[in-house]
Amino acid sequence: MTEKYGVMVCGHGSRDKGAVSEFASVAEGIAARLPQYHVESGFLEFATPIIRDGLDKLRESGHNHILAVPGMLFAAGHAKNDIPSVLNRYATEHGGLTISYGRELGIDPKMIRAAGERIKEALASAQDNVPLHETMLVVVGRGASDPDANSNVTKVMRLLWEGLGFGWGETVYSGVTFPLVEPGLEHAARLGYKRIVVFPYFLFTGVLVNRIYDYTDKVAAAHPDIEFIKAPYLNDHPLVLDCFADRVEEILNGQNNMNCGMCKYREQALGFEDEVGLKQESHHHHVEGIGTGDHSHDHKHDHSHQHEHHGHGDHAHDHAHHPYPHADHPLGPVSMKKSGN
Repeated sequence: MTEKYGVMVCGHGSRDKGAVSEFASVAEGIAARLPQYHVESGFLEFATPIIRDGLDKLRESGHNHILAVPGMLFAAGHAKNDIPSVLNRYATEHGGLTISYGRELGIDPKMIRAAGERIKEALASAQDNVPLHETMLVVVGRGASDPDANSNVTKVMRLLWEGLGFGWGETVYSGVTFPLVEPGLEHAARLGYKRIVVFPYFLFTGVLVNRIYDYTDKVAAAHPDIEFIKAPYLNDHPLVLDCFADRVEEILNGQNNMNCGMCKYREQALGFEDEVGLKQESHHHHVEGIGTGDHSHDHKHDHSHQHEHHGHGDHAHDHAHHPYPHADHPLGPVSMKKSGN
């Protein structure tokens, strides 16, 4: 049988219509870079179309080999566990269909250059001319209960700090892990720099990005002697779209290497030793396709299983995720509860 390739871009999903619209623009940009393929996209949760809808379109149009890529910066639970579970189940349900899964955007020179250009945009818009050595960079990651993904944000920060020549650099997170944005920025404000650039290392807008900017304004108001600059997030930067296209091509040329060396599901990561070998299954099926409008989905689910609360920042629902061992860290998730957020 002749293989007919199609491409599936798998997003996380959001209740924020702006984020959903931006994801659609990114998918269109990827399609423009891969004219030889039919490109579809879908979400894991909270928005439509869901991933299965995109897979249906590709299969029904005669594609028998689907190249699926996670529309995500780093590989945490969604990219390592939830999306593969959805893809594996779909492939099992449809004989003769092959689904090959690509890797996340990850640490890549194109991504670092794109981030650098966003930061340069913010610096160019500043009214004064504070030297870079008197300016501090704070990179904000999404935050996950996966130390591998969290550590990648720190590496991005270091590459940007050293590459652009800032006086100092720190990494904070919007949720789940520590330090969170507000305590992290308060700490940064005590280091003596005249200017602090806050850069959300995010693909799309949403409640979390807005919250990052709100916390920046709050800390800036408490420290009027320091200039705070809010840099734009990545969005559909051309280099980001180029990197997505690279990930699709990697699947076929044999360079598709997911980082399993530090994966807490496969190796005994420090502090997460008891998560090795956890069952690979998605816990997002009960929120597929909801959150951005009046869309409904016809998939019937058994909700009799027990869920454990897991906070995602811009939405709260229950998943049977393994508990994050540092949930009560004083600079982490507990600090948001103490401040009433």
